[in-house]
Order: sequence, then C-alpha cells, then structure tokens
Amino acid sequence: MIITKTPLRISFTGGGTDIPDYYLKNGGAVISAGISKYIYIAVNKKFDNKIRVCYSKMEIVDKVEELCHELVRECMKLVGIRGGIEIASIADIPSGTGLGSSSSFTVGLLNALYVYSGYTPSSEELARQACHVEIEVLGHPIGKQDQYAAAYGGMNYFCFEPDGAVKRKRIGLGDDDIRRLQSKLMLFYTGIKRSADVILMEQKQNTAAMTETLDYMKGQAAEMYEELTGSGVSEKFGRALHEGWMRKRSLASSITNDFINGCYESALAAGAVGGELLGAGGGGFLLFYCDERKQAAVEQAVGLPRVDFQISQQGSRVICCE
Repeated sequence: MIITKTPLRISFTGGGTDIPDYYLKNGGAVISAGISKYIYIAVNKKFDNKIRVCYSKMEIVDKVEELCHELVRECMKLVGIRGGIEIASIADIPSGTGLGSSSSFTVGLLNALYVYSGYTPSSEELARQACHVEIEVLGHPIGKQDQYAAAYGGMNYFCFEPDGAVKRKRIGLGDDDIRRLQSKLMLFYTGIKRSADVILMEQKQNTAAMTETLDYMKGQAAEMYEELTGSGVSEKFGRALHEGWMRKRSLASSITNDFINGCYESALAAGAVGGELLGAGGGGFLLFYCDERKQAAVEQAVGLPRVDFQISQQGSRVICCE
C-alpha cells in the first residue's frame, strides 16, 4: 500500500497571472504557500484485475477508460496502470473552496501511482505532469500555481515564463518571521462551495481587457518577494493583500458578492489590515492579516467559522509504503 500526503495552498498575490492566456504573452508571478491541510491518497493492489476508486462516490470498473473520475482516469493512463488497483482519497477540507484541492489531488495521486509502479518522481515532475493532465488533457481553464504549490510545499515565489517554463524561488523566512506571519493570518470559511471553472472561464475571456490589472498583480508579487526576503514580515504584507484584492475582484463579475464584501468590510472595520478571498473567488475562504490584539474583535465581526492552520514546509510526500 502507498499513501501520499499533499498540502492545500493559500495564494497571497499574483493569482490570475498563472493562466496561459496571460503568462504566454506577458509572463506571470505568484507568491503562495502550502498549508497544514492535506489530501491523502491511498493506492493498493487489488486481488483481481478490476479498478476500484473510492471518493465521494465509489466506482468499480473493468477498464481505465470506463472511469467517470476524470483525474483518476487520466493519471492512471499517464502512468501506465491499466487495472488491478484500488484508489481512495480523504481530504481535510472540502473541494470547491479556493485552496487548490483539485490540483493537490492530482499531484498526490500521481505521486502515489508512480511510487506504486516503482518510480520516485521529483517535485518538478509532479507539478509539470499535474499541469499537463488538468490543463492540456482535460482542458480545465486553470493556471499552474496550484500544482507547483502542492508539489513543493513551503512558501514560494513562482515565475511563469512566456516559453512555458516555471521558475521557483523558495522564500526562506527565519523562524521569527514564520511565527509572526502565522500568528497574524486569520482564515474564515464562508460556507460557500463553487465551481472554479465557471469563474476562471469568465476571467480567461476577460484577460485581454484586464491586462493592466494583471500586470499590477504580477508586479506586486515581485515587490512582495523583495520585501519578505529583505525586511521580513510587516504590516506592508497585509496592505498588499488588500490592494491585490481590490484589483482582483474586478477580473470577473462572479469573483465576489454582497455577502463576501460585507464580511470583508466588517473585518477591516474591526481592525484587520487587509485580506482577500482565496482561489478563483465566489466563495470558499477569506484570509486576513491582523494584529493578535484585534483578532477577537475581527472574529466576532466576521461571524464565520475560523480555521487554524500553519504553513506546511513539505510538499507532496509518501507517508506509507509497504
């Protein structure tokens, strides 16, 4: 049996510049971090030649082509496993909530399937092949940041080059800065699940008209990287989140709504420096940067369930192999 553990992610700035319609012309940049919320994939040999896949549903089929779960189907085909296998998944956070769960699932599944077949892939291979499956094979209108964040873990500055290459710079914060950042970040669940594909398709169609906004967000990622690696963590980080969110919500009409805007304004009024809605938008999780002394007031003002987390320093990894 093989079990992999793959982190979900939070993206601080640059989201949207990792979509091919933008970065293939202009290059993109994102700062993101893996967090201590995970997707677990278990793979085991089946006694017969059938395929059994257990997620929110259960499938038992004779051929890989018969699978309804498209990510499992295409990952198995890519790795070259045709049958005689059982696959099960467990997630700490539900899908459709803006933490990159689909890409974490894909990265973790590829990792498990490769190790099951006798090969240990690198983080770069996992990220690149997960992008291939989701974007090129299945045609999802998503970017590349989630796959790389899940594969590498930690806090990173990713650059997406016009030639398709991805360059990674790990943001090696000291222990004090990591503790400071983690102590000031607040994560709230809006209770709204949504399909990112719908929002991202609209954003994709708006890319040409929103080039100036995306240019700003790409530049902000570079500035945040210089600030973090130079001066460390400060209120500038929170203010940058706010400025980025003010720009990001113009990229598509369904990124935000009156409820989300109300929660956001309430948090700022109670003392949060800045924040954003994670992922493509429309629901999921709100992230805020806030001094510890004001967090109780912010939590009361927002009135949503708070989710504790830490930055996960490791990417997708095998935790069981026997």
